[in-house]
Amino acid sequence: MLKVLICYHSRTGNTEKMAEKIAGVLNDEGLKVNTKKVEDTNIEELLDYECLIFGSPTYYGSMAWPLKKLLDESVKYHRKLQGKVGGAFSSAANVGGGNETTILNIINALLIHGMVVQGEPIGDHYGPVSIGPPDQRALKSCERYAQSIGTLVKRLFS
Repeated sequence: MLKVLICYHSRTGNTEKMAEKIAGVLNDEGLKVNTKKVEDTNIEELLDYECLIFGSPTYYGSMAWPLKKLLDESVKYHRKLQGKVGGAFSSAANVGGGNETTILNIINALLIHGMVVQGEPIGDHYGPVSIGPPDQRALKSCERYAQSIGTLVKRLFS
């Protein structure tokens, strides 16, 4: 069975709600999903999945330090994550809070690893975003995103 890791940091629970929504859809797509807080994730685990999705609240226009630390430490596995599917999502307090820059910072690390990143032609192009607690728009974006990611994982690894 194809495996997905959704690794996230969430102080207020907003990013966690997004992670849970993405996980539910991917499970429905027939993938085995492990949803973990970043502080409970061992760097070695990244090797065990076909797909790695990272979520973070936006802090000063970038990802939270615990996620940045994990991605910095992932240099240990440079070239070993190549070809895996990667993705990102974010939450912020304000519309101009830096959601897109947060997601793009995460995606930069994934691309440097040689991972395959799925864009979204409708809505949140780089990955789902939420302003405050995820509303219906944000949850629908998470759903579409997860469906696209699920399709890509199956195409590449089935």
